[in-house]
Amino acid sequence: MMNAAFAELGLDWRYLGLPVPPARFAETVRALPDSGFRGANVTIPHKVAAHALADELTDAAEAIGAVNTLVFAPGGRVLADNTDAPGLVDALDRDPRGRRALVLGAGGAGRAAVWALREAGAEVAVWNRTPERAAELARELSVRHVRRPEPADILVNVTSLGMRGEDLPAVLGLDALEPEVVADGVYGREPTALCRWGAARGAQVVDGLEMLVRQGARSFERWTGHEAPVAAMRRGARAV
Repeated sequence: MMNAAFAELGLDWRYLGLPVPPARFAETVRALPDSGFRGANVTIPHKVAAHALADELTDAAEAIGAVNTLVFAPGGRVLADNTDAPGLVDALDRDPRGRRALVLGAGGAGRAAVWALREAGAEVAVWNRTPERAAELARELSVRHVRRPEPADILVNVTSLGMRGEDLPAVLGLDALEPEVVADGVYGREPTALCRWGAARGAQVVDGLEMLVRQGARSFERWTGHEAPVAAMRRGARAV
């Protein structure tokens, strides 16, 4: 996806994976600027460690408490952002303001989704299989928590349900819900059960790859200063 974007704009940049054990995370990140790196994405299990390591945090990264994008500034300073949050709103392709949003999941991705939708003006509720986690997140971000999924205009799944082919709508009993938008953070070669369920109800469906592309586009723009070629990134992501 990223290399497709670099090629589209004729940038002599490369994007590659760096497996890093947690014990080596801080020293590895600090060494990257002198090794020619301009930035990095950070994924599980390093998002909280990246938050603690950063020299400067955006408002989103500070509020969410997790980081997925690093930018290396002059002098080796590490600037940190969370593009998962605005990337989700970009992927919805409609204004969430005044709409009811239900977020399934209270982990790091759930926290980003709740914060993003709340900041965009939605009326947010959060559900989690462990109710106490949903309640804690709701208190921290001043939204509601619910003990069972309830009707909403925008339904966002950021749990792991569906990664192994689970029928999430059946497992959670979603048949009474009629959302206008269904967004599923899980992705694969075939549509997830939640995406199929949403499409059958006539909802706008946003799959995990589109969410990946949109947060990636935000990271790309932070690193390069160029507008992200989203169509090229989408083709790159879906070609894998």
